[in-house]
Amino acid sequence: MMSSIKPPDDRLKESLVLPIKTLTGPGPSNCSERVLNANKLPMVGHLHKEFIKVMDDIKAGIQYAFQTHNDWTLAISGTGHAAMEAACCNLVEPNDVVLIGVNGIWGERFSNMAERQNANVKKMMKPMGETFTLEEIEQHLMTHKPVLLFLTQGESSAGTLQDLKGVGYLCHKYDCILVVDSVAALGGTAMFMDDWEIDVLYTGSQKVIGAPPGASPISFSERAKQKVLTRKKKITSFYFDMVELVKYWSADGVRQYHHTAPISNMFALREGLAELAEEGLERSWQRHNECALMLHNGITKLGLQLFVQDKKDRLPCITTVKVPEDVKWKDVVDYAMEKHLVEISGGLGNLAGKVWRIGLMGQNARRDIVQKVLIALGDSLKNATKSPSN
Repeated sequence: MMSSIKPPDDRLKESLVLPIKTLTGPGPSNCSERVLNANKLPMVGHLHKEFIKVMDDIKAGIQYAFQTHNDWTLAISGTGHAAMEAACCNLVEPNDVVLIGVNGIWGERFSNMAERQNANVKKMMKPMGETFTLEEIEQHLMTHKPVLLFLTQGESSAGTLQDLKGVGYLCHKYDCILVVDSVAALGGTAMFMDDWEIDVLYTGSQKVIGAPPGASPISFSERAKQKVLTRKKKITSFYFDMVELVKYWSADGVRQYHHTAPISNMFALREGLAELAEEGLERSWQRHNECALMLHNGITKLGLQLFVQDKKDRLPCITTVKVPEDVKWKDVVDYAMEKHLVEISGGLGNLAGKVWRIGLMGQNARRDIVQKVLIALGDSLKNATKSPSN
């Protein structure tokens, strides 16, 4: 007897329609028309010559954005978390001493991943809103003698910018690999991977690059490459195995199948990187900084306080704003979205309910967008429900 077929849900008979929102949270950010149109390009095979050309373009774009000449440079098929996982599982072996700078959720997240690799995790702690000094870093390097140090350049949960100049030199002085998460910072603030002696750097596609999430740039230095090639144990993940991935991303004309890359996402990433290259890194860094300062001034005029006290520690891409005690933070977020279609996000981790997070990245780092956000925030504050406890 043939089984009866369950009919499809009526919702699936309708075409998908979405409102156009101003995505000024911590990401994703809005995409340009050029990037969106790239997603509509015809499908090709993941080993076709046209796609190989796109892969080569992406590699060149990442090398420019990172300011590196590393050959082991490619885009992980996955979000920024996938790039973080790739960095961790390639470099960390059981019992390795791994030192992790924790001043927000991303240090905690890398700690979680390193523990899953059975590493001996040591944490270098700072309150959210603060960053690490060279003196503090060197002290921990001397004390723990780690094989790897992890730092987050742009801590999106706290809105902080970690100064990286001199850190790579210190790490190599103590025979340590430096891994940097720049998901929320790359393209919006200075980055010189080679000059700053960073061994592994990764970012996401959906922040300043302004492409959809799903393809994440990553690069390994020669020192990091040798660390991978001389491992005692096989890398725990086949999907994220850099030795296998570079065979697919190799530029020597011979490509070995590894997996089916997210082709349309790669098209979009290619265009996002091309737009960044056309604008120029220095201009992009300047634009993000100017918009951040404009936002900070506007927030102050609204009678609000910035969470990060030290100006040099403020991440231009994502700003954290203290929630007044007499305001329900979510009412402000909801009102801004409902009435203005403007995204303002709440806090994460220890800052949940205590701050708002406003992102100005890529296409959204513009003066008119800053004005739009400030209008939405001011209007939302006037109409938000006051906390009954105050």
